[in-house]
Amino acid sequence: MRSTSNPAFRNLPTQQGGYATFDRSGGGMAGAGAAYAGGQTSYVDPTRAAEEVGRPITIDDIVQKTAISGGLALVAGFLTAYSGLWILALPAFVVGLVVSLIVIFKQKPSAPLTLTYSVAMGVALGGITGPINQLYPGIAFQALIGTAGVFFGMLVVYKTGAVKVTPRFTKWLMGAMIGVVVLMIANLVASFFTTGGLGLRDGGPLAILFSLVVIGVAAFSLLLDFDAADNAVRAGVPEKYSWYIAFGLMTTLVWLYIEILRLLSYLRQD
Repeated sequence: MRSTSNPAFRNLPTQQGGYATFDRSGGGMAGAGAAYAGGQTSYVDPTRAAEEVGRPITIDDIVQKTAISGGLALVAGFLTAYSGLWILALPAFVVGLVVSLIVIFKQKPSAPLTLTYSVAMGVALGGITGPINQLYPGIAFQALIGTAGVFFGMLVVYKTGAVKVTPRFTKWLMGAMIGVVVLMIANLVASFFTTGGLGLRDGGPLAILFSLVVIGVAAFSLLLDFDAADNAVRAGVPEKYSWYIAFGLMTTLVWLYIEILRLLSYLRQD
């Protein structure tokens, strides 16, 4: 399997099995945490392979688990945003970060951890979105539509082969991802010494341009996620790894939503 920007996918095992493609049914500081680059997918040794017994993963498994995770995040976010419990955003982000690290380094798929991450990040995003939507009515719906539009748009791009996920493309995108994360950190550090930092998050023209770049990088990183899922199906990894893939897709979607919400808030400023 190719390298992917999403650290969750590097723990997918590779083994011989049935063949299927992504377009056949079976028979990645807020935002920065999901953006750091991962490594190569691991190969299982004979001992681990013996433990990974189960029916091969299918596209239906991936779609179902991702839909469950996304649905829980939406419900948690809606309840948090409209209940006024916005103070839960920070602790929920901390919970989401801790759970994501456990999922990544545990190297084992886990439905409870994936669902916990989804609920925690849903609460966190709801706590952020609530006050912003109160300030700019309708922005939450716009951000959701924008995120869904980018997701399905990039899925079409992947399925039609309009953009090929090649090793060269992967290296270019991972370099771009590292670049935007470094700039985010530099801007954060600079903000401690000067008002507005480097101007990347102050709502000005440069901030709008930077947000567009980050959204582009996040959108194209979905292609790497789709490719990782495709290769998992091709390799016939066990069905339980569909929870791993759902987790990986959720981290990218969380990042994408945050960046779209940020851009829309810039554009709605007087």
